[in-house]
Amino acid sequence: MKWLKRMLAVILKLLFRVEVEGLDNYQLAGSRVLIVANHTSFLDAILLAVFLPDRITFAINTQIASKWWVRPFAGIVRLFPMDPVNPLSIKSFIKDLNEDKHSVIFPEGRITVTGTLMKIYDGPGLIALKTGAMVLPVRIDGAQYSIFSRLKGIERRRLFPAIKLTVLAPQKIQLDESIKGRDKRAAAGKILKRIMVDMIYRTSNSRLTLMDKLLEAKKIHGAGQDILEDIERQPLNYRQLLLKISVLSQLMKKETHSGDAIGLLLPNTNATVLSFLALQSIGRVPAMLNYTVGYKGLLSALETAQIKIIYTSKRFIELAKMDDLIALLKEDIKIVYLEDLPARIDWKNKLYGLLSSLLSEIFYAPQWSKITPDDPAVILFTSGSEGVPKGVVLSHQNLISNMHQLGTKIDFNKNDVILNALPLFHSFGLSTATLVAILNGMKVFLYPSPLHYRIIPEVAYDINATMLFGTNTFLKGYAKYAHNYDFYSIRYVCAGAEAVQKETRTIYAEKFGLRILEGYGATETSPVISMNTPIDYQTGSVGVLLPGIAYQLKPVAGIERGGQLFIKGDNVMKGYLRNENPGVLEPATSEYGDGWYDTGDIVDIDGDGFVFIKGRVKRFAKIGGEMVSLAMVEKMVQQCWPDYEHAVISIPDQAKGEQLILVTTYQEAERKALSVFAKAQKIGELNIPKQIKTIDKLPVLGTGKTDYTELDKIVLNE
Repeated sequence: MKWLKRMLAVILKLLFRVEVEGLDNYQLAGSRVLIVANHTSFLDAILLAVFLPDRITFAINTQIASKWWVRPFAGIVRLFPMDPVNPLSIKSFIKDLNEDKHSVIFPEGRITVTGTLMKIYDGPGLIALKTGAMVLPVRIDGAQYSIFSRLKGIERRRLFPAIKLTVLAPQKIQLDESIKGRDKRAAAGKILKRIMVDMIYRTSNSRLTLMDKLLEAKKIHGAGQDILEDIERQPLNYRQLLLKISVLSQLMKKETHSGDAIGLLLPNTNATVLSFLALQSIGRVPAMLNYTVGYKGLLSALETAQIKIIYTSKRFIELAKMDDLIALLKEDIKIVYLEDLPARIDWKNKLYGLLSSLLSEIFYAPQWSKITPDDPAVILFTSGSEGVPKGVVLSHQNLISNMHQLGTKIDFNKNDVILNALPLFHSFGLSTATLVAILNGMKVFLYPSPLHYRIIPEVAYDINATMLFGTNTFLKGYAKYAHNYDFYSIRYVCAGAEAVQKETRTIYAEKFGLRILEGYGATETSPVISMNTPIDYQTGSVGVLLPGIAYQLKPVAGIERGGQLFIKGDNVMKGYLRNENPGVLEPATSEYGDGWYDTGDIVDIDGDGFVFIKGRVKRFAKIGGEMVSLAMVEKMVQQCWPDYEHAVISIPDQAKGEQLILVTTYQEAERKALSVFAKAQKIGELNIPKQIKTIDKLPVLGTGKTDYTELDKIVLNE
């Protein structure tokens, strides 16, 4: 039946422009091979049968095997009906594969209905282990957009999308001999799952600029797809977005230079995103300025990144009462108000904007060819919660890699509406909660302040939000004032930047029926390092490391389990800009070599890969020779007095090296009561703060984190 296979290949290439990459890996796999592929559509089996060499055996669901339309393909493949959860089916398949065959199995067991990987069954992993077969991963991409997928209403489907098959290097599933019985099946399944997730990430194209990705998204999801809205309630689709940034970029181009760092001092509005993307389109580097840090903090950021021009808004400056600050900045910095720009628009700008929005690939190609994925895409500034803020330079590839890493874990789709009140000067607010949406066909609704606890739940209800992003502080505030039904449409609540408290989890579960997905990251990592997901979830952890991230745990004296976390991956920053050496990029490096980033966090990673944060290296105190985590002490105090805010710092102590001081908003706080609680919890006396100081409100940074630098000043200046 070779003629049928050749004929089908011609037809499929003609209709779907099928591209096959990595066929040399097929030959390297040997004679006994288990081919595993993601399951995107009813075309998948045909694609593999036609474009992979040899007459392959297909493990096929018993129900599907009985369908009439399956029988004609028996001429070009061998069909092996089986039930993935039936032990007898698995045993029969193992016996068949042991005869040195090339066999295909879809570990998900069904066609995806989310657009990303579904549940991975343990059975295929056990098959690979028992037979000693090489596992050959094959990524099918593009077929999910065809009419043969099950994503109607989820993705924009079309008749003949381009399809690509990527064959990755073969690998073998091997386990420690000590693993026995059912544990062996589960362990093999976990390895196969990791292979599948890594396959999706490694075959995703991160070698793009943000503007390349924007055009790709427009092509996939359609120019009319709404993707951006703010409190003015004037949503923008891809076509309108490109029109506006094209016009705006021409005005910005006249007063800036290629490669310059350009300050954006703006709140969460459409105008901020438009300004950000307009600068991207002409090769400028947006520097997102934190407007909550005051004059000294802003001046430090401007010096660090050598910023000479700032785009801001008169209305914003007035509402935020920053007139005096702007007056001081004007002495050395050029201030441009967005409200003044429309008057400069002429017919040439309008014509260019119209044509470039309709013919974007043609109009932008010449200037985009000068911008590479490795070029700086944005400058963000660390929170400064424990010192002077540093400039963090992230490349286009850094940001897009992190999007793809997240995409292997979370099922984004065009129907999602993200409510983002997190500031755009913060990596969580800019990258995860905004750019991920815009560059993947989702709609993001920008709200200007995360502190409007009464209003934000109403907004979520009004816009039918499906995803909510926040810190523990903000999420707890929303829960306090929200109606039980305000979050009825929410699919995912994603938290980061600070530890989620047990009380916050409880109220979201009991009041709204929602599970908070806590993640962990840093500005330097674009920002997500790990994240809990509906498939991989463990309370108290910050999830499993995202694919494409390597890690090292450096032992820390006094810490029995875990260590100081160092990571390396495509999402790790280009480098730092430091105030003491303005404008000079300091690439990421550590004792483990170039590209390795020291997170400064002490973590433990369990056998299933879940990450548990123990605290920052700087937030451990050495008392009487013992290491005490200030974060763990804070957690204990929070459990004792859950209705109040608490923070713990350490100061030198002549007798024991250091002593702990609790700063709390609980005016009746007493050390004796805390000691009794700790004893009941079997927590040692070393963890009880020696002093307690009460204040009305803890100092908080604009990102929602506790401002420990300010706390130190409050305590030490007392």
